[in-house]
Amino acid sequence: MEIIGRKAEQNQLTDWLNSGKPEFVAVYGRRRIGKTYLIKEYFKQRFSFYTTGVANLKMKEQLRLFGDNLRKYGSEESGNPCDWFDAFRRLQELIESGKTFHDPVSGRVVVFIDELPWMDSPRSNFKEALDYFWNSYASSKPDIFLIVCGSATSWIIKYLLSSRGGLHNRVTRQIDLKPFTLQECEEYFRNNGIVMTRHQMIENYMVFGGIPYYLDLLDRRMSLAQNIDVLCFTENGQLRYEFERLYASLFRNSDRHMEIIRVIAKAKSGTTRAQLASNPKIGDGEALTEALSELCQCGFIRKYKDFGKSKRGFIYQVIDPYTLFYLDFIESEKVQSWLSHIDSPGYYSWAGYAFELVCLLHTNEIKKALGISGMETMVSAWKSRKIEGGAQIDMLIDRKDGVINVCEMKFSQAEYEISDQYEKNIRNKLEVFRKESKTRKALHTTMITSNGLHHNEHSQIVVKELSANDFFQ
Repeated sequence: MEIIGRKAEQNQLTDWLNSGKPEFVAVYGRRRIGKTYLIKEYFKQRFSFYTTGVANLKMKEQLRLFGDNLRKYGSEESGNPCDWFDAFRRLQELIESGKTFHDPVSGRVVVFIDELPWMDSPRSNFKEALDYFWNSYASSKPDIFLIVCGSATSWIIKYLLSSRGGLHNRVTRQIDLKPFTLQECEEYFRNNGIVMTRHQMIENYMVFGGIPYYLDLLDRRMSLAQNIDVLCFTENGQLRYEFERLYASLFRNSDRHMEIIRVIAKAKSGTTRAQLASNPKIGDGEALTEALSELCQCGFIRKYKDFGKSKRGFIYQVIDPYTLFYLDFIESEKVQSWLSHIDSPGYYSWAGYAFELVCLLHTNEIKKALGISGMETMVSAWKSRKIEGGAQIDMLIDRKDGVINVCEMKFSQAEYEISDQYEKNIRNKLEVFRKESKTRKALHTTMITSNGLHHNEHSQIVVKELSANDFFQ
C-alpha cells in the first residue's frame, strides 16, 4: 500500500539507513497520527524483530508478549524473560545468533519496538534495561537500526529526548509526526476514491483535522455531513466517545488534562496560566506545569504570546479541531444532527472560528503563498488594551523585511464581499494596532478566504489576497 504524504519522513529514514553507523530512532506524535503505519509500510514488514507494548498490562504480561515475539523471530529460549534485562539479553543473543533477517536494501538489522511507553510500568526498570542494551551493545554495532515508537509523546520527550539520566543523548534521530496538511488530505481522498470539493475538504479539516485515522473512517458513499452524523452523533458512532478515550490513552491523570482543555476551549483565543490556576478543579503548581507541557507536546494546545510582549504572559490555546468540535457540539449536546445544523446561524458562527484555526495550522503554506517561506518570521496574535474602540487581530505575521501581514480570515460559501462597515473595521484595526504597538513596519492587510474575494470598491484595502486553494499547493 502506498504511503500518503510523509515524503520528508521517508527521505529521512532512507538517509539514516545509509548512515553507516548505529541508529536509535524515536518516532513520536499523538495517537491516531499514523506512526506505526509509516514504519510498517516503509519497511514492508522487513524487521529483524518487532514487538509492541500494550496499554494497562502488567510487567509480567508485557514480558510474555516480548518473549513470544522473540521466539517468532528465531529465538530458541523457552519460557518468558524474568525481567527487562533478561528480555534485552535475549534480543542481543538473537541478533548475534546469525539467524536474524537483514533488510535486503540496507543490510541493516532493523529492530522496531512499538508503543514503548506502555512497557515502562512502575518499578519495572524498563528504562534502565533499554539503556543498558543500547549503551553496552547496540551502540557499537554499525548494522543496528533501532526504532522506538509511542503515542505517549510526553514520555518519549521526558525519558528519551530530554532525559538527564541513563538515556541522555542515546537517541540519534527523531521524527515528530504531525497531522496531515490539507494537501496530504487531498492526496488521501484521491487515493481512496473519496470525492470532495476543496471547500468540503476544508470543512472536513474543520471537524476532524488532519488525523489519518479519522479520515479512514469516512464512508465514500456518503456526503461529508452524513459522515459527521454517523461518526459523531449516532449512539454507536466511532467518534462519539473518542474524546475521553483519546486523552485517557495518552495521560495517566487524564481527568486533569481534560479539565484544562475544557477551560482553555471556552476562550477561543486562549487563556493564561494564572486563569487556569485560579480554577479550583485544576489548581496551581508542578502538576499544572507538567500537564500544560504534555498537552503542548501532543499538539492539543499551543503556547504563544501577544504581539510585542517579550516578558511573561503566555497564552494557551486549543488547536485540535476534533477536540473543539467535540466540546462545542457532542459533549454539549447542542446539536442532534449535523445535517439539520448546517447553514444555520450557529453553524456559521462555528465555521468562522474553525476556519481561522485551519489557517493557523497552515502557516507554512500561507508563508509560501506570500513568497516568504525562507524568511525569519514570528506568527502571533494581538489584542488592544482599549475597552472602547479597541481591536483584535487573530494572526499577525511579523517579517524580517519590514512588513507585517495583518491577516483577516473569512469563511463563506461563495466569494467573500467586503462591506463598507467591514472596511471601516479593518482601518480601525490598523490604526489602533499601529498606535498601540508603535511599530514602524508596513502593514499589509492580507485576506485569507475559503472561496476567494469579491472585488469591489472596498476590497482595495487588501494588499494581498489568498484563498484556500493556496493551502493545497
